[in-house]
Amino acid sequence: MNAETTTPAAPGADWLLRLCDASAAVGALVLLGIAVMTTVSVIGRAFFAHPILGDVELVQLGGAVVVASFLPYTQARRANIIVDFFTSGARERTQRWMDLGGTLLYTGVLALVLWRVAVGGIDIHAAGERSMLMDLPLWLPYLLMLPGLALCVLIGLVQLGREWRALGQTQERA
Repeated sequence: MNAETTTPAAPGADWLLRLCDASAAVGALVLLGIAVMTTVSVIGRAFFAHPILGDVELVQLGGAVVVASFLPYTQARRANIIVDFFTSGARERTQRWMDLGGTLLYTGVLALVLWRVAVGGIDIHAAGERSMLMDLPLWLPYLLMLPGLALCVLIGLVQLGREWRALGQTQERA
């Protein structure tokens, strides 16, 4: 991985990194809320025989939002796990093609996930589905996942453009 593909955007597009930071901050706040709520529920269960009703529901719903909020941050910083055992000895051009293919696959999968989460949220809203214990609308977590997933797709598209240009520069030097 080279330095020019570690940032998500072209010069002057720092706003993408700021959006990723904001998305991760939202995810961190939700995760912190889940942790505090779980702690209070466990203490309530252990000492007062009174846990928080629906704590498991809230952890499940919040967990999905947390993951979707952290994904753009990791993609923008190229912090997703990659296995480069087979490619570390490859030529630079081959590595760039593989980076391009990986980013294309990742972006395509995230676009598919974004689409299906949106459709799922619409269907759940139309059906009026609600959580069993707390009677929360189940479409709400779907809605809260959409910004993070959309940002992830946007970052992937920007990275694809950058990798394509870098590949062209590698071919010109060859």
